Amino acid sequence: MNLYEYSVTNTAGEEVSLNTYAGKVLLIVNTATGCGFTPQYQDLEEMYEQYHDRGLEILDIPCNQFAGQTPGTDEEIHQFCTLHYNTQFPQMKKSDVNGENALPLYAYLKNQKGFEGFGKGAKALAMRAMLKSIDKDYKNNPDIKWNFTKFVADRNGSIVARFEPTADMQEVKALVASLL
Repeated sequence: MNLYEYSVTNTAGEEVSLNTYAGKVLLIVNTATGCGFTPQYQDLEEMYEQYHDRGLEILDIPCNQFAGQTPGTDEEIHQFCTLHYNTQFPQMKKSDVNGENALPLYAYLKNQKGFEGFGKGAKALAMRAMLKSIDKDYKNNPDIKWNFTKFVADRNGSIVARFEPTADMQEVKALVASLL
């Protein structure tokens, strides 16, 4: 299968085929409203405003699998994001990204780009320490490790990068800009 054969459900309960986004650069991110990485919504919105007219789409898929940091309903999550970050990019139904109830899209994404590490810096050290206490073998599986893991697909639907939440958002932006 390829990226465009998958679909997600929007907050209205409608199935959205990713084929809708064929020919666009797509950034797919699992988000949370109560996470230390939640301010990345601001960076995502700025990127969306800057590049949407050139072909960028961002798919926001809220997920409550990481320390219960997205406890609200889809409507409450949407209200939070628009009130605090003025988000305009499409927000999907809250969904799982790991486990037996994970969106099939996420199985595909993880198969295309596995976990490669958190990089350097204080946030990376904190993530490694936390995950080691939860799963000693976390480095060796492709599962999503935390909120705000981002996948970038080029205009042909190829998954070209996976960014962990600790990645510098300027690196994400630079890659997106290079694909537009």
